[in-house]
Amino acid sequence: MVDFALLHRSALAGAKTGSFGAVSTGSRIALTALPEGHVLHVLAAHGSGALQSLVAQIGDGGPYAVRAYGPGQWFVVGDAALSAADLSGKAALLASRASIADQSHGRVRIAISGASVEAVLAKGTAVDLDQASFTIGHSAMTLIGHISALITRTGTDSFEVMVLRGFAESLWDDLIQMSLEFGVDASTAD
Repeated sequence: MVDFALLHRSALAGAKTGSFGAVSTGSRIALTALPEGHVLHVLAAHGSGALQSLVAQIGDGGPYAVRAYGPGQWFVVGDAALSAADLSGKAALLASRASIADQSHGRVRIAISGASVEAVLAKGTAVDLDQASFTIGHSAMTLIGHISALITRTGTDSFEVMVLRGFAESLWDDLIQMSLEFGVDASTAD
């Protein structure tokens, strides 16, 4: 058996240097590659009943750390990486009522905010993002162009978009293009 160390490369590492085509023309829209901490997919067992409060216990306590994904499914996200022991402890809390699939290696989160953020995202998705119908903390699985993404409203003028890792660069470029008429400032939060 050969021992080797895995070298982690951020999916949006190029965002730091601006190689993704980011421009700054007034920063009415801010685009940020969030830390690749943890993304846990929680799946309820058949007949397990309401689990929302139990699932909330495995979150890190951050606002909107638990996002509804579908019936009996949630994503639990956070900025800190979790150890195998942390994952085991969280799985034990759910016992036989739900299971956890660690998606940390396969999903990337991007924050987008600014006064025109709803107009920017409306260019790529058919979801009604008006705050009256898409309240703070609400999530929806949708397409942004051709890319499947989970959108979560994290504030009055801010959203977080979670996408499969292999589509992160493409979505980053698309969000920049959709933001250009409003001014975009792109960065990372490492």
